[in-house]
Amino acid sequence: MAFTVGLTGGIGSGKSTISDLFSALGADIIDTDEIARALTGSGQPAVQKIKEQFGSEVVQGDGALDRERMRALAFSDPSARETLQNILHPLIREEVQSRLSRTKAPYAIVVVPLLVESRGYKFADRILVVDCSEEQQVERVMHRSGLAEKQVKAIMATQASRSDRLAAANDVISNDSGIAELRAKVGQLHQKYLTLAR
Repeated sequence: MAFTVGLTGGIGSGKSTISDLFSALGADIIDTDEIARALTGSGQPAVQKIKEQFGSEVVQGDGALDRERMRALAFSDPSARETLQNILHPLIREEVQSRLSRTKAPYAIVVVPLLVESRGYKFADRILVVDCSEEQQVERVMHRSGLAEKQVKAIMATQASRSDRLAAANDVISNDSGIAELRAKVGQLHQKYLTLAR
């Protein structure tokens, strides 16, 4: 199994930007959001299980999960969120393990938005947290997704607190400045992970 870093951070913290920078340096990136999207695409077995639990109104005409409707339901009802996670998380974990066993890169980064919340970091040799202020998170998500401030704060309220994430971290990248500084920080960690991976 490859040396593995679990990458996490709150919504809007910049996980995608950071993982892209690591990817450019040769790390293998395994994105659990992308796996979840694939698992809930048209004709996937997970969609049938979700439909059995939540009814056909959460499935689109093409047989894929209606992500917007499911997200609204999951954020408004903690038990719905837990049911959905119980369906998807084992399948996601299985796919992550499968990809980790096949990687040819010197090390792998597994991007898990809810890593701290799910206590799902048994696979990780290190945990890297992307951190920024809550004001920046709100601003970025409103700009990126067109959500209202109230909606962004509701999503943030379902996630681990900034202090909980930082407490779980082995490494932290503060994403509060420009791309040049981020690139330098990622470059330093890349060297560290190459050393640890040996």
